[in-house]
Amino acid sequence: MTAPVGGLSHVRGDTGPRLRRETVSGLLARAVRKWPDRPAAVFADAGVGWNWRELDVQVERLAAGLLSLGLYRGDRVGIWSPNRPEWLVAQFATARLGLILVNINPAYRLSELEYALNKVGCAALITAVRFKSSDYLGMLRELAPELAKDAPGRLNARRLPALRSVIQMGDSEQPGMFRYHTIMARGRQAYRSRLEGLEARLKQSDPINIQFTSGTTGTPKGATLTHRNIVNNGHFTGRAMGLTEQDRLCIPVPLYHCFGMVLGNLAATAHGACMVFPGEAFEARQTLATLSRERCTAVHGVPTMFHAMVEHPEFGKFDLSSLRTGIMSGAPCPVSLMQRVMRDMHASEITIAYGMTETAPVSFQTSITDPVSRRTGTVGRVQPHAEVKIIDEAGQTVPVGTEGELCTRGYLVMQGYWGDPERTAESIDAEGWMHTGDLGRFDTEGYANIIGRVKDMVIRGGENIYPAEIEEFLRRHPDIADVQVFGIPDPKYGEELCAWIVPRGGAKLSAESVRAFCTDQIAHFKIPRHVHTVAEFPMTVTGKARKVEMRAAMMQELGLSEDRTA
Repeated sequence: MTAPVGGLSHVRGDTGPRLRRETVSGLLARAVRKWPDRPAAVFADAGVGWNWRELDVQVERLAAGLLSLGLYRGDRVGIWSPNRPEWLVAQFATARLGLILVNINPAYRLSELEYALNKVGCAALITAVRFKSSDYLGMLRELAPELAKDAPGRLNARRLPALRSVIQMGDSEQPGMFRYHTIMARGRQAYRSRLEGLEARLKQSDPINIQFTSGTTGTPKGATLTHRNIVNNGHFTGRAMGLTEQDRLCIPVPLYHCFGMVLGNLAATAHGACMVFPGEAFEARQTLATLSRERCTAVHGVPTMFHAMVEHPEFGKFDLSSLRTGIMSGAPCPVSLMQRVMRDMHASEITIAYGMTETAPVSFQTSITDPVSRRTGTVGRVQPHAEVKIIDEAGQTVPVGTEGELCTRGYLVMQGYWGDPERTAESIDAEGWMHTGDLGRFDTEGYANIIGRVKDMVIRGGENIYPAEIEEFLRRHPDIADVQVFGIPDPKYGEELCAWIVPRGGAKLSAESVRAFCTDQIAHFKIPRHVHTVAEFPMTVTGKARKVEMRAAMMQELGLSEDRTA
């Protein structure tokens, strides 16, 4: 059942399709049995390609090598790397041993890395040598100067007390570190013969992955996900796209995020589709070229990625006629962009998905058979075996059509935040509902609209304003390529609206012309008082605009402080 009952905003997903009972490693084993000689993974930039049998060989070797280091079920192993072949292998190799893979943001710097490793007590770290301007090995040596004298596997670092082994992906020997290929070579038969017995002891309810989520305040929280969470979410999202072993799924989104490792890797593995990685990080032309050359049938991305591709000056040179589906998610998707992706990129069956890391991640998704109006104007309906309600500030379920906070319950809700029972209790109530912090609304058929974040809501002179609504309106302006709206302190109204705008094709936009475009079209209190044009927004690695940075920059420019609000 996916439609609300009794006029209230409470829906339950279809329970017809069964929940899968495999572990992450069991999911791979099934793919190897069913499609051993079909292509499994292509790393286009690295020139690496494996079928399912070959991928399994890589996974077995690394799993045995990790076992040789004395790593056992429940130990935490960090991975700090952009999209590389080693990342994919590590995802499945750690799962074979029941090790908990800890995804570390490739953009992290010293203090963030130190916090992440210590928060969950990583016993080992698999790391790239560098990424863009980040010297990973240099940062590790600064955090753990003991690497210079301690033998590999026997690190005893004052600032990283749990860390024993560092495995680096480079070819040269580094003091105190193992080479990735050395660990692969250590996976001798004696260790490989133990894998099957160890794997048989794993349970679907075991934690298998930790992903750090960052809010606007406080330290990052380690969302702890189980086999059951991510195996089923990958399966159902792939099912919504109609993935089969004939598909080739392009994954330019980062693997450290659920979008890459669950909606990409696990969705493909569940249905036998080939995973295609254009490069270590998203680059519009490289992704377009890979889509064309590899004849991809599906592609994932956040709206800013799709925007960069369709606006690329060489867009017309690439043959994208093989494209059919994929997922656009991670941020509100402008209707106009969705229409261009469906028409100009030939992804006529592209889907929209909504969720959060704590729900493994997807709770809503459009289907390839939904009417175009639903796939451009909503985030779809609730996923199978998920339950969602929308509540008001008093915790009461609101009528259909009324805005409120989305709460999710079911197999997809995380186990909790690692080592943080207080913040877990703040997010998951006694009845198992995950309070998302997102504002949503249902229609009578159970399709959902996401209005924005509860905390993003701007209150101007007593009026509640949702930035996503204003952003969608401003994107209709022919000279606006993209826009972000947020609130800043104001002594008279408490908060005032600010819009950061990226002009289209070098167009000149004034604050007056933008406000004139809004006049008589939206309510006066929704018209941004401050308008700022920029070449690009500050972004996270996952392609989300960082409104926190924009707000801070605007406040500094205007000489504002929090205590000036009234």
